[in-house]
Amino acid sequence: MILVDSTVWVDLLRNRRTAPVERLRRLLELGEAATAPVIVQEVLQGALDAAAFGKRQDYFTALPLVGADDIAAIHIEAARLYARSRWRGITPRSPNDCLIAASAIRADMPLLHDDRDFEQLATVDRQLKLVPRT
Repeated sequence: MILVDSTVWVDLLRNRRTAPVERLRRLLELGEAATAPVIVQEVLQGALDAAAFGKRQDYFTALPLVGADDIAAIHIEAARLYARSRWRGITPRSPNDCLIAASAIRADMPLLHDDRDFEQLATVDRQLKLVPRT
């Protein structure tokens, strides 16, 4: 099972042809793609209208969801990761990226992404395993 960041889901929804999207397509065929509450939120909030929102909600709530039972601990770990990053001179562009990274670490799952911030976060916390972007 691999946790898939919203950047890859959005590219899939937009029919973009990137290496991470192609990897996601294979994961979906194998039933190996997972999501997390913050990823579902990011994907849903980008819906263009109520119909698209409902369709996305149905699709994403049917996927394996990690971290929902441990949400408070994940938020604390995300805050710690954000603070540790800042202490090292790295300011993540989005606190949600820290939530996603903390979810991947907590679930002990590699993260499929297309966002350079995760590369930096992985230097701060070596437990964050990333799927290579190529």
